[in-house]
Amino acid sequence: MAGPVPIDRLQELVGTELGPSEWMVVDQERIDLFAAVTEDHQFIHVDRDLAAQGPFGTTIAHGFLTLSLLTRLGSEFLIQPEGAVMLINYGFDKVRFLAPVRSGSRIRARATVLDATERKPGQVLLRYGFTIEIEGEDTPALSAEWLTLGFVG
Repeated sequence: MAGPVPIDRLQELVGTELGPSEWMVVDQERIDLFAAVTEDHQFIHVDRDLAAQGPFGTTIAHGFLTLSLLTRLGSEFLIQPEGAVMLINYGFDKVRFLAPVRSGSRIRARATVLDATERKPGQVLLRYGFTIEIEGEDTPALSAEWLTLGFVG
């Protein structure tokens, strides 16, 4: 369902499930690169030997890495107001990290359109309820309410 939607039809999409995205591998190289950028080198993310002795049995992705992957995963199916010249992150109303993403795991996202509001002429606020699933796991990696603001030209 990705793509432009007339502003006057956005409300009709509230409650619509979008996705899922394709599966994406979260490998150790991606985790290490994220650790380098954020300077978060906690052993559970980057030290395979120490992490193997911990509760997860291996290294795990940073929660914020998993959250940041919403941008990539959501790009496969997110809607946008017709005529939008740009969409920006407006924030999150709720984020919960529910299960660790072990190095080498595959994840995918799905979302539900929770709201679509024209804030003022030329601006549309979209609220999505996102879940990132981990292949083979019952508990999702995270759930989040993500807000994007579309500027219509």
